[in-house]
Amino acid sequence: MSAIRLVAFDLDDTLAPSKSAIDPRIGDLLVALAERVEVAIISGGQLAQFTTQVVDRLPDAAASVSANFHLLPTCGTQYYRIGDDGIITVYALSLTDDEKARALAAVEEEARQLDLWESETWGDILEDRGSQITFSALGQRAPLDAKTAWDPTGEKKNTLRAAVQSRIPDLEVRSGGSTSVDITHRGIDKSYGMRKLSEQTGISLDDMLFVGDRLDPDGNDYPVLAMGVACHAVEGWEETAEYLDSLIPTLPRRV
Repeated sequence: MSAIRLVAFDLDDTLAPSKSAIDPRIGDLLVALAERVEVAIISGGQLAQFTTQVVDRLPDAAASVSANFHLLPTCGTQYYRIGDDGIITVYALSLTDDEKARALAAVEEEARQLDLWESETWGDILEDRGSQITFSALGQRAPLDAKTAWDPTGEKKNTLRAAVQSRIPDLEVRSGGSTSVDITHRGIDKSYGMRKLSEQTGISLDDMLFVGDRLDPDGNDYPVLAMGVACHAVEGWEETAEYLDSLIPTLPRRV
């Protein structure tokens, strides 16, 4: 690849444990990286996750490089920047009311049919994220150990994904996080978000690097690898920190 001008990250299990705040070490490293290149975060999660897990946890030094951060929730169907007065909306695309209603009905009915509608959960199972409907089998606030144990092979959510996709072929149904299934407009995945990021920043995909934990063919990061963007696979935020420790010194500081 040519010189790196932008590094993009998955969020859960790449920068932080699922639904958890970033470690201070990651915060410091993201700021150090933003002093050299543009930094993007792209995930199926909603903006509130980006804010509580990352933005609110960045060190004070981030203020000097906040303009170099790009936030792309729901796989890039929403795009935000960090301004002096908080989060700035660049764009936010939404599903129609009809699309939302059909998606919500299909995922609940199929989950119940497959006996995947759990009675003991931590928060809502279904969530309307505007541009995305998300099914979280154990609820949005489920602890990491419970989520890890629920579907260690991914078979449950992959079976649900296929069943829901057959119900709503005009929409895109994807396996999301460890216990989630996401529904969006067709063609929406992280490759879509990376293309939108390139359009907005003017930075070629050839000059971008993506870091994620699910770059396997069944993973939600795989579309970025498949489109030809340079990628680095990690397993957990600790590996991301180690990688950034070695990457950052190789990147020139901005003049």
